[in-house]
Formats: sequence, C-alpha cells, structure tokens
Amino acid sequence: MLKFGQLDESTHFHDQQKEAAGPVTIINTFVAPEGKEDEVVAAWKDDAEYMQRSGHLLSVQLYRGIAGSRLFTNVAVWKSTEHLRAALGTPEFASHLAGYPAGTVAYPHLYQKFAVEGVCDGE
Repeated sequence: MLKFGQLDESTHFHDQQKEAAGPVTIINTFVAPEGKEDEVVAAWKDDAEYMQRSGHLLSVQLYRGIAGSRLFTNVAVWKSTEHLRAALGTPEFASHLAGYPAGTVAYPHLYQKFAVEGVCDGE
C-alpha cells in the first residue's frame, strides 16, 4: 500500500489541489522498499495508464535514480488542478494505491513553470 509524505510541511499536496491553476506539473518522488523496485515500477505503470485514459494528462515521464538508488520520480503535466483532482478522486484510482508494495512512500507536490529572467521563460 502506498503511503504519502510531505516535502513542504507548510503546503500540503491536498491543499495545492484546491487552488484553480493550469497547466500544473506534479512531481512525485517514490521511495521503493529494498528489493521491490520492479513492483513499484509495475504499480506506477498501472497508475500512469489509468491517468492517460482520463484524457487530461498532457505528458508523463518516470525517472530512476542511478547507482543502485531506490528513488523514482514521476513528472506529469496536467491541464489543470481540477482535472488532476478528478482523476485522483475516483474509486478506481484509490484501488491502485493497494498495488504498491508495503513500505513504498510517495512525496507528491504540484508546480507551475516559473520565469527567471535571462534563464528560463514561464510560458
């Protein structure tokens, strides 16, 4: 069963979902239990395929830590917080959480592009 942690105690993921914004990027880092990395990838794939069927997921990419790391980071762009919230709020998605091996912890957080003059744009 997937458990959730917070990277920023001042801004919880559930509170972020209440703000109307879009597009938004969810960056979710998973810590896989030792020896269960393949099971985490399989559960994540199942989640990603479900999210893609929603029609509101713009892009998704999974990253894996190197050198024996047990960390995986999902970067997914959604049309809006409303669309993400709707996908996360279904009984089908809730059933996916049980597919993760015991001890898996996820740290989701929502972001929007941020312009830094001379380095990157905010579009």
